[in-house]
Amino acid sequence: MFVPVFDANLCLANAVSSPKEKESDSPVKDDNNSDIVPSANVLKQLAIGVQTTKIIKSMKDLMISSRDSSPVKERSTLSLSAMKSLVVGEKEDTFASEFGRDEKVMSLIHSLTNAEGHLSQTKNGSRMEKNTNITNFAKEIHGAPPECFVTELAEAIGSLKTLRKMALFWSRVVVEVRRLWCEGQHIPGIPPDEIPDLNSCMLYQQLQVINCCISRKRRRAIATESLDSVLKLAKLDGDNKCGDTPPLSPVVYARISSGELVLRLGADKRRENCTLLETGEPVYTPVMQEGPLLTEDLIKETEEFVLRTGSVGVGCSQLLSDMQAFKAANPGCILEDFVRWHSPPDWTEASTDDESKESADGDNLSSKGQLSMRMQKEGNLWRELWETAKPVPAVRQSPLYDEDLSVEGILHSLENISPSGLFEQLFLSLLSCGCAIAEGRIYGNENMYKMFKECKDYIIVTCQAKSWIEKADDICQVYETVAMMALNPDGVIRVTTKPQQPDDDNESFEQKGGSFGKLGSMFGGGGMDSKTPPKNQEPTMFSKKPPKPATPLENIGLTPQ
Repeated sequence: MFVPVFDANLCLANAVSSPKEKESDSPVKDDNNSDIVPSANVLKQLAIGVQTTKIIKSMKDLMISSRDSSPVKERSTLSLSAMKSLVVGEKEDTFASEFGRDEKVMSLIHSLTNAEGHLSQTKNGSRMEKNTNITNFAKEIHGAPPECFVTELAEAIGSLKTLRKMALFWSRVVVEVRRLWCEGQHIPGIPPDEIPDLNSCMLYQQLQVINCCISRKRRRAIATESLDSVLKLAKLDGDNKCGDTPPLSPVVYARISSGELVLRLGADKRRENCTLLETGEPVYTPVMQEGPLLTEDLIKETEEFVLRTGSVGVGCSQLLSDMQAFKAANPGCILEDFVRWHSPPDWTEASTDDESKESADGDNLSSKGQLSMRMQKEGNLWRELWETAKPVPAVRQSPLYDEDLSVEGILHSLENISPSGLFEQLFLSLLSCGCAIAEGRIYGNENMYKMFKECKDYIIVTCQAKSWIEKADDICQVYETVAMMALNPDGVIRVTTKPQQPDDDNESFEQKGGSFGKLGSMFGGGGMDSKTPPKNQEPTMFSKKPPKPATPLENIGLTPQ
């Protein structure tokens, strides 16, 4: 009978470096394995950052308070030094004085914030396997998509040796993000024009907003230039009302009910098989103002505001803006035209028989259809707004969403983000990325994937709990095993499929209280107090006693959720 066996070799590949190596100022680089799956040591560094910075309010305070000691030492000494430095107000060193001569750090900054550097990494190949069955870890544990800006940032910051260097590196990244915003360049590794993904971490959502704002400003500039060119051509043709003779220029005009030609402003594209009810002119979809970009925290604030005040002002402003843009793009339109385009369910087309009957009565409008009952009611909000709306193209309206103000608020929050809050997001993002990469490499191996699934389930369940920070060390140990599975699956299979040898003197791994004893119990192995595994239950990869030599996994004390 062959059973899975836990072996220290699964986790020794990413063992902690020696004390001498820890004192080096260079970024952590274990070996070439980090090019395949993110290093467990980097994840541990971020975990230490989470655990040692809970009392620090902002990254600026961390730069002032932290020393050049390693995060491991700071775990016990940061509290006293932090309070002392905050009182004394020591002068912080600049990024240049700290990293100016370190080519590796400057290369990391360049690859993160330079589009060409990010593109070159993409051309060198992705670490992700193309498999639609891979778990969406970013959604499950609120991290970030694999191989995006945030996960690369997590690897870069986690590769540094001290909290001070981590804080200085982050401050430089924020400066570079601000530079990209001012220059109108997208942040590499972030979708250029996607609304915030509420399943991802807050940092990823905020960077999405910045990129979206850059795209919107570009579109507004193009729309403004287009409108100016139309007005310039219209000026060459004479007045906006050109009489009965169509102009020779390519400017689009619409004939209103009086027979005059009026210039269309802010028209985007013609709507197929749709004409205005009174004039018969084709309907054009207008260029509209885009709604606000809301991250998870802003959505909660908006919901609380609406529940507290009953206000629907944002919705009314958007509706009024759409009406004004529609009127500008479709001279001679009426409310029914707008409803047909904006809210089709509130318009009912007339049947052939009704159309013939109404035409005989002389009511041409009714013969084409009618509004819904709610739209016909007296005091309807849509009717009141339509009467006040003036034909104004979107680019000439007061903005509904101020991109500059929004991005400035985000940049300010990034400058003053709490260290533990930042490290938590980076930890979960790198963890989700590493697990996704590992799953892609392991998925086709049935025996290995079965063992991987135990680790995956533990990580997801633990990280979804509010108290996951307390078990960050345990999560790192499980991830270390996952990384080894991805790096050397064949070797792990050879180790984990050894024939089980009867040994009366040997107790199970769980009975010994080994590192994964409770994890084995959680996923079907024997419990800590049971002397024999439950019947009719397959043993887990953690179901045999650990090897005698000490391993990085000793005395973890994992507990089930």
